[in-house]
Amino acid sequence: MAAAASSSIAAAAVLIPRVPTAVRTSRCSALPPLPPCVSSAKFSSSVKLIAESRRLSLLQTKASEDTSVDAGELFTDLKEKWDKVENKSTVILYGGGAIVAVWLSSILVGAINSVPLLPKIMELVGLGYTGWFVYRYLLFKSSRKELATDIEALKEKIAGNE
Repeated sequence: MAAAASSSIAAAAVLIPRVPTAVRTSRCSALPPLPPCVSSAKFSSSVKLIAESRRLSLLQTKASEDTSVDAGELFTDLKEKWDKVENKSTVILYGGGAIVAVWLSSILVGAINSVPLLPKIMELVGLGYTGWFVYRYLLFKSSRKELATDIEALKEKIAGNE
């Protein structure tokens, strides 16, 4: 019996091909190995340099434009406009009322924001209204023209040119 066992082990050793340990790999998949990665550092750095140079040229263009405002000229212009106003008390009253309205609305928004679930509902309402506004006024060319004429009419009404 011992002879039969030793002959079966010898037969198994002959039938199973042995792979040298230096050639063995620890891959678990049957996919072929990928080619070595080509370094894209040069490419990405050149893209970054191009992007940086474009951004710098835009910054230089913006900086070279003359957008400075003279404070003295601004104050003289405001003084001329204030002198043209006939009802100064009304303007001051409206300005104070606007400041109080902004203050009260910030208090109201803070109170609404502290109620659970109400801010999320308000966000949904705002999202729905935004969707409706885009569909009604911005999606089609004819409705965009209608919106533009409505805005111009409102501007003329506010300015008092009507």
